[in-house]
Amino acid sequence: MNALTVQIYDTTLRDGMQGEGVSLSLAGKISIARRLDEFGVDYIEGGYAASNPKDMEFFREIRRKNLKRARVAAFGSTRRAHTRVGEDHGTKQLLAAQTAVVTIFGKSWRLHVRDVLRTTENENLAMIRDTVAYLKQRGRQVIYDAEHFFDGYKDSPAYAMATLRSALEAGADCLVLCDTRGGGLPHEIADITRAVVKALAAPVGIHCHNDGELAVANSLEAVRAGARQVQGTINGYGERCGNASLCAIIPNLVLKLSRACRCQDNLKELMDLSRFVDDALNLPHGRQAAYVGESAFAHKAGMHANAVEKNPRSFEHVPPETVGNERRILISELSGSSNILLKAIEMGETLSKSSPEIRDVLNKLEQLEKKGYQFESADASFKIMIQKILKRHKPFFGLEGYRVIVEKRGKHEPCLAEATIKVKVGHEIEHTAAEGDGPINALDNALRRALTRFYPAIAKVVLTDFRVRILDPEEATAAKTRVIIESSDGKDTWGTVGVSGNIIEACWEALVDSVEYKLFKDEQPAAKPKLLKRPAKRRA
Repeated sequence: MNALTVQIYDTTLRDGMQGEGVSLSLAGKISIARRLDEFGVDYIEGGYAASNPKDMEFFREIRRKNLKRARVAAFGSTRRAHTRVGEDHGTKQLLAAQTAVVTIFGKSWRLHVRDVLRTTENENLAMIRDTVAYLKQRGRQVIYDAEHFFDGYKDSPAYAMATLRSALEAGADCLVLCDTRGGGLPHEIADITRAVVKALAAPVGIHCHNDGELAVANSLEAVRAGARQVQGTINGYGERCGNASLCAIIPNLVLKLSRACRCQDNLKELMDLSRFVDDALNLPHGRQAAYVGESAFAHKAGMHANAVEKNPRSFEHVPPETVGNERRILISELSGSSNILLKAIEMGETLSKSSPEIRDVLNKLEQLEKKGYQFESADASFKIMIQKILKRHKPFFGLEGYRVIVEKRGKHEPCLAEATIKVKVGHEIEHTAAEGDGPINALDNALRRALTRFYPAIAKVVLTDFRVRILDPEEATAAKTRVIIESSDGKDTWGTVGVSGNIIEACWEALVDSVEYKLFKDEQPAAKPKLLKRPAKRRA
């Protein structure tokens, strides 16, 4: 391995699963493993061999998938104290996993030896040595995770180094230094890693937790100090505050530290991979995540948008497309003419900064935001507003009236919701009704039923997200409500907004914008805007 090449060791399927609210089915673990392999990571830690049947089933199933690049590792611990290694249950399970690579952890901190293992320091060294040697004799590549290494080193450098030497002398292929409590500081991680690299002729790795919000920084400092393997998880999932996020580590290694890694050629797939893992876990994507978050390259302040218009490097530390992301210009009360101009251009409009319409849009925007409207996640509503100001808006239908009824017929009976709606399309009146799981769902169903005869494309539109925000909670039940709706036709995704003291009316406003945007978009394919566009998901 070249001295500037770094191995990427992914532990999303093991350490990541220890995070609160994080869980995967066997099929989910398999699908993520295949995507990680496709992305190009070197190692995939599939699970704790001795912990549960699902992890052992994963090891059996993944052998049938013929991964192209990554090596699968089974995770476990050193033998138990005062137990023959060949009779140790955990060691047997590591062999039963039948992976070419095994990763075992052992204790580096005398506190753990004394208070957790409750054994002697010499016995702990024997546990490390015996387990590594036993696994190596049976043909396994052994990665040794020195748990709590940095805490142990600060307590006793001599003993912490003795644990590493026990693993190395027994044949360990890589020594991974772990900041298990996540409390290390970058300069400490760098100094200690450098001392280990200098003292031992062996590949060294780094495994950091994020309890001090420094896991990524600590991992990078360890690499600068000589570590050649980095362990982490996609999106930083993991115990307590999580593990070091590979979604930040990998681009920093490649783009900032000029370190090579096998997945660097697939860096443009990073945002797609990040979203894929979130979707598999059924968890929201981190909007402000470095590199891969929707807000990572979003510009809101007018002076920022103006500078980006002139030179993107002025406020973007890397081109967003290098990691599969894209620039977004946000619209709010902080916007200047540059924001409006860039957003209008993005949406296919031909305006200049001197156009009087730009000032009209800014004035209208200020008025609406005072009423509680917010367009950062509602590009489609903003587009429709621009069309109205430019007098290019085409109403596809008119509302004659609607009524929503919620009925509960008994204490233990479910609520029933029904919406009746009357709309006018051209010279025709359509009057229909529909039921739903709730009043908003009923209203949505009734609107679609009324319009589908005239506009069949509406049948393809589905609501993918629905968010409600109380704007003035001090008004209690009379408070004004903002509703953000995200819609998709399977090809594009767009957001719309509605505001009212009546939540039904706020929802209606957002629903109308959603439908009208779809119809407007289909009529003008050449001017198709980039609204919350996400990288296409590929099935594993």
